[in-house]
Amino acid sequence: MSMTTPAGWYPDSNAPGTERWWDGTAWTAHTRPVQAQVPAAPVPGFGPQTVPMHQSALARGGSSGGKSRVVALVTAGVVLVAAVATGAVLLGKDGSTKPESAPSVSEPVPTTADPKNTPATTPPATDGSALLTDQLNGISMPIPAGWEKSDSSLDEGTTMVTDETYECPAGGSPLCRHGRVTSITAAQTGDSSVEALARKDIVTAADDAYEEDAVGNRIHGGIKSHTVLKSQSVAVAGRAGYLVRWRVTTGAGPGGYVQSLAFPSTVGSEALVVVRFAFDAGPQGPRLTDMDKIAASIRPIGDSTSGGVGSSIGPG
Repeated sequence: MSMTTPAGWYPDSNAPGTERWWDGTAWTAHTRPVQAQVPAAPVPGFGPQTVPMHQSALARGGSSGGKSRVVALVTAGVVLVAAVATGAVLLGKDGSTKPESAPSVSEPVPTTADPKNTPATTPPATDGSALLTDQLNGISMPIPAGWEKSDSSLDEGTTMVTDETYECPAGGSPLCRHGRVTSITAAQTGDSSVEALARKDIVTAADDAYEEDAVGNRIHGGIKSHTVLKSQSVAVAGRAGYLVRWRVTTGAGPGGYVQSLAFPSTVGSEALVVVRFAFDAGPQGPRLTDMDKIAASIRPIGDSTSGGVGSSIGPG
């Protein structure tokens, strides 16, 4: 059976003290300092008062104990050499961090079992809300109650959606959602500024939400027009960002609101991040004020203070 190493943070052999993100198929450009390891809890029933008899004999320094300790030290040395050799195989022949093949399943398990949900470092959601956690980009944000994590393989990035589905206005699918929030790493393009990125991404955000779905169906009848509601500089999790918001009119149904919020990641190489919002208009859609609240709540993972879009930091 073929087995692959799950996505997660792994030690970077080319940069001691640094971890690099493995996306499940290849190494990415994202790095971060090595995270502190939490000591494993002792196994119940194997405390000092219940040591097996053969272990007690070793503790007393018996002759068999001396030989066993030597064997243990030799075994540990062999394991260390094997680990170093494995790390070397993962490096490209040119010394880069791009692996010639996917890591073997014998590599260390990532420090987080689920890279998108880290209970030990993520503050709990409040007021019955869910929590969208983008482990790769080091941010989290509370999402109102009544939302859930998307399980669709067609969604990119980390996505949460309203839990109820409905028959799409123009037909073609019974699985339309009234609200969607997605956090993604921006594609590497020539757009170096957060403003340029947000202005460009809003077109993609609108098309994905209301023009065509992932398989080409125009489930809202396509976009007929749009109105720019906001276009301004903002502060996001202590970083300079930019947001653009549109009101979209569609061929069927009430249309909706889309927003692209761009800012530098709070971790690693500080790649640009985009948080996309898509809220249906009309009485069934999420409140537009919730879009502002979610954006304002964006903060680095592990930061319990509310941070995010605090105020405009330039002409709006």
